[in-house]
Amino acid sequence: MLFHTFSSQEERRTFGSSDFFELQFCRMPQKTEVEIIVAADSISHWLDDSLYVSGEDGSVFMQEYGGIFDCGIYNNLETGTVDLYGINYYEPDFIDTAIVKLLSIRPIDYETLVEWLNTAQKYNGFYILGV
Repeated sequence: MLFHTFSSQEERRTFGSSDFFELQFCRMPQKTEVEIIVAADSISHWLDDSLYVSGEDGSVFMQEYGGIFDCGIYNNLETGTVDLYGINYYEPDFIDTAIVKLLSIRPIDYETLVEWLNTAQKYNGFYILGV
């Protein structure tokens, strides 16, 4: 399994590591400026409704998903493929595109991610937060 969920941070710690990428819903209001959305001070980590990828699976994640998540907005407002050590923000309009790609390509554990992205449609996009 590539994606993990934890019902509590204690469960995550018991799993064995703090070395995770976190896929997290962006809870900021829709009209929030991108500069604020991607500011390090705007982000809280380790939320219970996030998806987590073990740092050990980073290369698998990039191999399977790097081509899908190739348009993230970084903290410096540049865009590109997933920065495994930084902030990657994906706007709400990207969610449907990502789901279509996932259903077409069917990478490892894509069903879990599609389900999570369907929930993400209620939010102002989502983040992939690097280690």
